[in-house]
Amino acid sequence: MKPKKIKVIVSAVILILFSVAWIPYQNEVADPEVQSPESGRYLYVAVPGIRNYLGYGGHGILVFDMDNDHQFVKRIPTQGYLPNGKPSNVKGVAVSVALNSIFVSTLHTLQRIDLSSEKIIWEKTYEGGPDRMAISPDGKTMYLPSLEKSFWNVVDCETGDIIKKIEVYQRAHNTLYGPSGKHAYLADIASPYLHVTDTKDHTIIKKVGPFSNGVRPFTINSQETLVFANVDDLLGFEVGDLKTGEVLQSIVVEGCEKGPVRRHGNPSHGVGLTPDEKELWISDGHNMRMHVFSATPPYQQLTTIPLQDMPGWITFSMDGKYAYPSSGEVIDVETREILYLLKDEFHNYVASEKMVEVHFSNHKVSKAGDQFGIGRAK
Repeated sequence: MKPKKIKVIVSAVILILFSVAWIPYQNEVADPEVQSPESGRYLYVAVPGIRNYLGYGGHGILVFDMDNDHQFVKRIPTQGYLPNGKPSNVKGVAVSVALNSIFVSTLHTLQRIDLSSEKIIWEKTYEGGPDRMAISPDGKTMYLPSLEKSFWNVVDCETGDIIKKIEVYQRAHNTLYGPSGKHAYLADIASPYLHVTDTKDHTIIKKVGPFSNGVRPFTINSQETLVFANVDDLLGFEVGDLKTGEVLQSIVVEGCEKGPVRRHGNPSHGVGLTPDEKELWISDGHNMRMHVFSATPPYQQLTTIPLQDMPGWITFSMDGKYAYPSSGEVIDVETREILYLLKDEFHNYVASEKMVEVHFSNHKVSKAGDQFGIGRAK
């Protein structure tokens, strides 16, 4: 047989063997119902997460690989109801591990998205509109504030049905579900009090305050004994006792002056407690900085970290290694070093006040963080 013919036959055999070996692999992974990562830790960032500004990452949920230098992985479409054909402000994001779902609220609707198939399960509107929500530790119940109206809706996470309506004051806004699952904490912008509910019957049982002004973003420790709150017109934070209802201390940032801010109308809009509960990180909109304090009296100011843009929020990875200001930096908590800047698939900078950590195992959610920087010390 001529060498040329032998060469052609060998090439054909190799091609056939390669094709046969490849077919089972293609069949194994080509499941249109499974889009999620198989395993690992990921940061899910909902955009537009700063007002309706599409220049901070566009529209959808952007996924970043926390174990691979926070590299961009993909964009999950969230196109449901679009008023005037345009995306509206994302107001909040939260995850139910039990339901394997991520929830995204906008000015107009609340969406439930399955985190394996990445498809919208349902999208609903609510009286008064939906704001930044909080989900119970068991993943079944949501406290959904109206859009700065006088009430909160308690919602069944599986169906989106309203369980109860809680009248509070005038301008419902930030909300936390306690780690114990026994209490939820409701901040009404128009009130100097933080309202506390009993989640057995969803009734208000206590008020903490009065703080020096209306309560803005806030966080709590894992034992649910202390609250750290931004309040209107204060560059700093105030500390409240969740057991006695008293305000314990007011702390002002040193070395920086208050000035005009582009969003939120407040000098400090964003407060986070590191998971080990040793530090408090405070947003400074005018000076575009994060101020770091010790989280125990006398609440010493430790350092300040310049940012690329105005921060309006702060949260942390569950292991306490990374800090995520809403301006888009990934900061090493221990060294204070800015490690990465979040970028999308077009290499544009990403910024959002609505992000949450999600862990996967076998394409399903195994663990999830919180959009608030809450204490996680045992």
